[in-house]
Amino acid sequence: LYWIMGGGLLISELAGKNGLKALMGQQLELPVPVWRKLTLAWTSFFAGMGALNLFVAYRFSEEIWVNFKLFGGLGLMVLFVIAQSLFLAKYVEEKK
Repeated sequence: LYWIMGGGLLISELAGKNGLKALMGQQLELPVPVWRKLTLAWTSFFAGMGALNLFVAYRFSEEIWVNFKLFGGLGLMVLFVIAQSLFLAKYVEEKK
């Protein structure tokens, strides 16, 4: 699933369309290079999570893998979203 999501974002970027901008463009106004960086960051994150998932699945017991999927994957996702929020904070303007 991680690789499907990352692959979808990468394919859309290579096709000249930005998947994240299509999904979130009405909520965020960002320059094109920032959308590109954001897409590459998410693509890399999904690729890394897919590889890490396979590593844990084949190197450790099923119980550890399930716990990783539940807690580790969720925790890493939360940390990544926080990092993205900090990156995007300088581009978001408060409307008065």
